[in-house]
Amino acid sequence: MNSFRFGNSTDITALVILGLSAVLGGCSPLAPQPRQFVTPFLPPAPAANVKTSPTVIDLEPPKIETDLYRNETPRSLAQEFPPRPTQADSRIRRAEDRFEAAKKLYQAGNMEGARREFDRALDLVLSSSDEPTDRTGYDRRLESLVEAIYRYDVEGLGSGESAQEPRFDKTPLDDILSNTFPVDPRLKHKVAEQLAATVSQLPLEVSDPVLSFINFFSSDRGRKVLVAGYKRQGKYKKLISRVLDEEGVPQELIFLAQAESGFLPRAVSYMSAAGMWQFIRQRGNEYGLKQTQYTDERFDPEKATRAAARHLRDLYNQFGDWYLAIAAYNCGPVTVERAIQRTGYADVWELRERHTLPLETSNYVPIILAMTIMFKNAKDYGLEDIQQEDPLEYDTLELESTTNLALISDLAGTPISTIKELNPSLLRGIAPEKYQLHLPRGMVATVSAGLESVPADKRASWRIHRVETGDTLAGIAKRYNSSPAALASANGGMKDAPESGDYLLIPAAYSEMRPVARRTTTATATRRPAATAAPSTAKPTAKRPAATTAQKAAPAAKKPAAAKGKQVATSAGKKKPV
Repeated sequence: MNSFRFGNSTDITALVILGLSAVLGGCSPLAPQPRQFVTPFLPPAPAANVKTSPTVIDLEPPKIETDLYRNETPRSLAQEFPPRPTQADSRIRRAEDRFEAAKKLYQAGNMEGARREFDRALDLVLSSSDEPTDRTGYDRRLESLVEAIYRYDVEGLGSGESAQEPRFDKTPLDDILSNTFPVDPRLKHKVAEQLAATVSQLPLEVSDPVLSFINFFSSDRGRKVLVAGYKRQGKYKKLISRVLDEEGVPQELIFLAQAESGFLPRAVSYMSAAGMWQFIRQRGNEYGLKQTQYTDERFDPEKATRAAARHLRDLYNQFGDWYLAIAAYNCGPVTVERAIQRTGYADVWELRERHTLPLETSNYVPIILAMTIMFKNAKDYGLEDIQQEDPLEYDTLELESTTNLALISDLAGTPISTIKELNPSLLRGIAPEKYQLHLPRGMVATVSAGLESVPADKRASWRIHRVETGDTLAGIAKRYNSSPAALASANGGMKDAPESGDYLLIPAAYSEMRPVARRTTTATATRRPAATAAPSTAKPTAKRPAATTAQKAAPAAKKPAAAKGKQVATSAGKKKPV
């Protein structure tokens, strides 16, 4: 048996001493060198003066997978970067900068310079041929830019638009109400299925008259009328929805305003019903819509919407049926009452069949129902992608004295047409004392401060002019049909020439044409005056700039409707089926 034996005890002692010196001294050639990297998964060494029992550690090396990053995407590839701006994006930004520069020239009275910058702005966007990164956003910015330039162009590129004859729009119903349209038999089943899945505060029914107008609004001609009104609805939808909710009537009644006026705030029928909700004067007065030599509140968006909602609620309480209430809104409650008394039927379809309602009223209810059904099922009628106009947003300033809108335009740096659009109830180019004037957002402080510099009794005619480089007192006076002496007197007897940046009071004179409404007559029309009205502003009829036209490149509480067959007493004391 072979064995390994140490030498004598002296040899053993020497070996032990050698080992201890190697461990403790650290300077022996056999001592291990300090490690540059420490493996992180090793346990920490015990403290120097802490006694530990010897432990045997069976340490296995970690398993490293060769496909550790197989399911990970490199950060540079996973991160989403915005699309790179195109030439069209760059051009629209530059065009907007040109527009701002043109506005400053306009406000300074430099009409030639303003026209030049406006043209350059249009050239930039209309000559672009590539696709923008965001087509919807680009189109909206372009439309807003062209519309703004159009307003300045209509006013002759001068902040002092003279007060003109008020402009009014024709109501779209004038050409539709007295007509009849064919019924597409294929629509009946389709519409019945749609109604089964449609939620509506206003009861919706399928009938031949409703189907005939769905068929009409699906045609090229009818679709134009439908879409034009729905686009404009965006300006007033938020306001109308809020008021209808506050007054507790169905939200679907917003389509009554679309049928009445197409959301044209200054709509006037040939029977002199006025505004978005088409109030005749007497009915408007009944619901608090006042008329003066300066204003007509039937054209005021919020006031007229509130009046319309209350009138409709009163009509529903009177007749117990929304269809009869809508019919009465159009032709008046007395007409509907007489039709019910003559036939004994409190049902709009029976009254229609028996020809006891005016033809226009007989078509009025189906038109509103057709519009409601189509827009509640917009995808089925190709209406889901219509881009509505942006809501009108404004702040309000109560005027302390009668004030010329041209002065407001001077102070706000905004065309008079914009001021008029925000204030459609104004009939003239002047706003009366205590009038709640709507101004573009953020302009109240500026306009209010500017008005303080003008004597209160002069605000009906005086103007304010911002002096630019090159302006002379004589030149400014000539522009406003005044004299240098009058300007000097109005500005504290100034003797020095005005400096760029100065604001001068202009003692201008105010004159205007008396308002005359434009009316449309139709030989065959027999429509009765509608019962109510609401907001809107007429667009100027002047042509767009040449560069543009040439295209250089909660449910409402409802009472149960009266059921057929129920016995009710008539005014004569007899009972008839209702």
